[in-house]
Parts: sequence; structure tokens; C-alpha cells
Amino acid sequence: MSWVLWITGLPGCGKSTVAFKVKELLPDAAVLQMDDLRKIVTPAPTYSDEEREHVYRALVYTAKTLYDAGQNVIIDATGNRRSWRQLARQLIPAYMEVYLECPVELCIQREKTRVDTHAAPKNIYEKGKAGWPVPGIKVPYEVPEKPELIIDAEKEPPEEAAEKIVKLIQAR
Repeated sequence: MSWVLWITGLPGCGKSTVAFKVKELLPDAAVLQMDDLRKIVTPAPTYSDEEREHVYRALVYTAKTLYDAGQNVIIDATGNRRSWRQLARQLIPAYMEVYLECPVELCIQREKTRVDTHAAPKNIYEKGKAGWPVPGIKVPYEVPEKPELIIDAEKEPPEEAAEKIVKLIQAR
């Protein structure tokens, strides 16, 4: 039976790195990256509340469609509003949520020094300081209420996080 796993957390917490480490361990999974989807759905993004609502609903729809076709899916997306993650949970029977917990200060440091952004926009926290609606800076990030797994992204390396996630998936 297929499954959908949403890896959520602040920008720069390591979602994409962990998602692709999980994919290395479970190569049949498809990774849906919000940043890639956004480039197609909103090629000139404004990051308005209305735009985010449409883009995240499109992401959930895509994940559900793939799930219904028997594809395992890893969602790599901040998903700063609980309502989007709850929508996925309502629509997808085999849904799991993993929260990468990481202090915003560390996310800012990581974002400044990362070379591979995995399609994420660069200098996002600098843009947030300049007024852009960046989760954790200008837009609230709603921490998951009951994720299946919480990873301390400050202390756990991506490889260990991926191994824990694979164990979670295999236990379902």
C-alpha cells in the first residue's frame, strides 16, 4: 500500500536534504518539492496568503493523485499552516507527518551558507527582514500538533533523520 510523508519545518531546517536522504533509502518514492511546484503554478510568486492557499492545495492534490495511483510520496514543503497539512491528513489514508524542529537562528545560519538550495529561493531570510512573508520571520509557522515523528534537526544529522523516517514508514 502506498503512503505519503510530509516533511515540514522552517526554511533552512534541512527538509530537502532529509527528503532526498529518505529517497536514497526508498528509491521508489517520488519527492514533491514545493519550490519546484511553485515555479510552475506561480512563475512570478508574490507569496500572498491567497497564492499560498492555491499552491499548497495544488501540492496536496498532486500528492493525493500520486498516492491514489499507488506511488509513495515524500512532500518537501514548509507548509507553515496546519490547515494544509490537515487537509492532506483528511484526504490521504496513509499519511504521515515529520516535523524537523530547528531554531530559526540556526535555519538562518544554514540558509546563508548552503550551496545546494534544492530549488529553494536564495537569501530567503534576508528577504524576510526586508518585508517578504517568510515563515518564522514575517509569517507564523504553525508547529504540528501531533506529527508522527519529531526530529531535532539541530542535533540529528540528515542520515540519522532519514533512518528514523524509514523505520516510521516500515512500521505502518
